[in-house]
Amino acid sequence: MAEIEVRTAGIEDLSGHATIGIGFLVERVLDPDPGCGGLSLVERALSEPWWKDYDAEAGASPTRWPQRFDTSGWSIISAWQGAERLGGLVIVADDPSIDMLEGRYDLGLIWDLRVRPSVRGRGVGRRLVEAAEGWARARGCAELKVETQNINVAACRFYERQGFELRAVHADAYPELPDELQLLWYKHVS
Repeated sequence: MAEIEVRTAGIEDLSGHATIGIGFLVERVLDPDPGCGGLSLVERALSEPWWKDYDAEAGASPTRWPQRFDTSGWSIISAWQGAERLGGLVIVADDPSIDMLEGRYDLGLIWDLRVRPSVRGRGVGRRLVEAAEGWARARGCAELKVETQNINVAACRFYERQGFELRAVHADAYPELPDELQLLWYKHVS
């Protein structure tokens, strides 16, 4: 793959970020291993795979976020190859209105990461996370946090490879999606 250029912009780049689909085929899930206190995950194949697209859920598309949240302090880190946008990452820190930041000023939150399906597995996501780490350090953050779900095995494995540690599994985080577990991952960046 040719050189990847990483750019950082404000929320004005949200519509460009939204052009990258986030859908994926759910063929496996991760179940907590009860013998390990719930923080060890066991992969299980599904007999009937299905398609998941978070953007298709009501109000979930990135273009709708400014209607639901004060996104004025958020940043978008994007990866480019020439004129083609390969992927993007939305990051936020120091925003007391975002519960996922736990009231901490030393925590950066990867709100959303997406990579074009045609270039997944080629280092685009890694470059975006590296840029997010630099963004977080520049703002005095000691850690990065990201949320995944147990149905997105590829994302979980990706964050493990990037050095994130699973610290929380919540079975009741999504009342409207009772079969999905919330997984919270952290990485020291300072």
